[in-house]
Amino acid sequence: MRPVIPYVTAALLFGLGVYGVLRRRNAVLVLMAVELMLNAVNLILVTADTTVRAALPHSGQVFALFVIVLAAAEIGVGLAIVLQLYRLRASVTVDDVPLTEAPTGVAAGRGEGDR
Repeated sequence: MRPVIPYVTAALLFGLGVYGVLRRRNAVLVLMAVELMLNAVNLILVTADTTVRAALPHSGQVFALFVIVLAAAEIGVGLAIVLQLYRLRASVTVDDVPLTEAPTGVAAGRGEGDR
């Protein structure tokens, strides 16, 4: 087997995932792009395991299983955050997410002497 084809395919998948993360505005599509990048890494790990003889047998496949578990956890947490965002804002657009919140006492204009 020529290892060039899986490596090029993985590079294309990873590049497509990076493009999706940088370009998309919808949070669900950003999560899908991250999954695409993780699958590209899995393809590289399994290809390297089959082509390169390492000291540990099947180490690439074991690492690929860890990446699959990580991807499942990431999807669980990411979808929970997206659902909560949709409940609060009625939109899953990434641009509308406030990154910082003002403290409640300062935002309401109440200082220490205003009581």
